[in-house]
Order: sequence, then structure tokens, then C-alpha cells
Amino acid sequence: MYKFDAKKVKEDLVKWVRDWFNENGNGCNAVIGISGGKDSTVTAALMVEALGKDRVIGVLMPNGIQADISDSKKVVEFLDIKNTTVNIKDTVDAETKKLKESFKELGHYELSEQTIINLSPRIRMATLYAISQSVNGRVINTCNLSEDWVGYSTRYGDSAGDVSPLANLTVDEVKKLGIELGLPKELVYKTPSDGLCGKSDEDNLGFTYAILDNYLRTGICEDENIKNIIDRKHKINKFKLELMPSFKYGEVKIEK
Repeated sequence: MYKFDAKKVKEDLVKWVRDWFNENGNGCNAVIGISGGKDSTVTAALMVEALGKDRVIGVLMPNGIQADISDSKKVVEFLDIKNTTVNIKDTVDAETKKLKESFKELGHYELSEQTIINLSPRIRMATLYAISQSVNGRVINTCNLSEDWVGYSTRYGDSAGDVSPLANLTVDEVKKLGIELGLPKELVYKTPSDGLCGKSDEDNLGFTYAILDNYLRTGICEDENIKNIIDRKHKINKFKLELMPSFKYGEVKIEK
């Protein structure tokens, strides 16, 4: 049976984060979008553990009225980190309006619902990079293995960032890491939701994270239908996890 040693993983991750910052941003700040969900909460706590709270900046980015904004505030207060709020509603509304106007010129094409849904996380990521560039920062990605595996992220939205500490941890492992970091259980075990379409992650996916996590770590999924759904989602979204393909030409002669 697969066992997860949360204490050891936390210690290894803290060292890994420190080493990465020493090499790729010595003295830089960690800039994190704080949604109030477990992933951004655990990531922020990990940054505090690795770098100290003075080098962690939380950014709250509601789109108009965010029903669970109190959870985001609870996170930054609990961790006692510097934070700021940027409401993206005006930007999202203005861009949506311009896009709808521009699509009239494309004939039979229409602005899809999925395009509108993914616009918010892309604007949030642009906001994080704008702040990061002005505060000597590095943007911290908060995605986990389970979500990434089935493509449950927005390309160049929440899937972007400069470093991704949780990318190889499942949802269950992220929760255990959060408890090891001493975070409030109500934040760690909060029902995951993308905050975009009003449904929980599991409602959208059509299966539970428990089933997905077990499949990822053991290779076993007893429900053949769910197994096929997971495999299909991974196949069609695999490109999100890979570097942008580039045409290979010539040889670089500069020595490293």
C-alpha cells in the first residue's frame, strides 16, 4: 500500500523551495493568488515556512462579489502575510464586451461560454505577474497533480507561474501536507470549486478526487467507465503539461 509521509515531504519541499529561490530569485518575494481554497492556502503556508512571512505576498482577486472571500481573508490573516486585493470585475467586463464586439467581424463564429469562463483566471494571472514584476517577485503556481492530470486548469491562467511546488502531489496529499503545516482544517478540507461556474470540482469532473488519487498512485480504478473518462481527459489535455513544441534547427555552440 502506498504511504505518504507528510512530515518528510514538508521538510523536503521547504528545502526545495529555498534552493530554487537561491538559484532563481535570491531575495525575491513569493507572490501568490489567494483563492481561499486548499491549494493556494497550502502553497502560501509552504512559502512562509520556507522563506519567512515577510517575503510572501498574497493577492486576493475577486470578480465582483466573491461569496467565500472571507476564507481568502482568513488565510492571509492566519499566515500574517502582506496582502492586497485587486477586483478584476471591471477588466473582465470590459474585455468580454470588446470580444463580443470583435466576434461580429468573424462571421459565423461566436464567443464561447468556455472562453468567458477561462477569461477570469487568465486576467488573474496577468494581475499576479504585474504585481510580481513590481515587487521583485516570483509567481507561485498552486496547481496539484490530480487537477493537472485531467486538465482541470486554465492554460496561461492558474496553470501558469514561475515555480510549482504542489505539481506532483495529489489532492489527498496536499490536504495531508496542509495539516502538517498546521493550517485550519476548515480551509484544508474545504469543498474544492473552481469559483467560475458555481459547481464543485467533483461535480464538473464526474468522479471523486479519492478515485482519481487512488488511480494515480496505484494504477487501479475498479470502475471501468470512470477509468475511461480519466484516461480520455488526460489524453486530450496532456499538451497543457508539456513545454511548447518548437521546431529544432541548428546547434547552439555556447557552453553552459
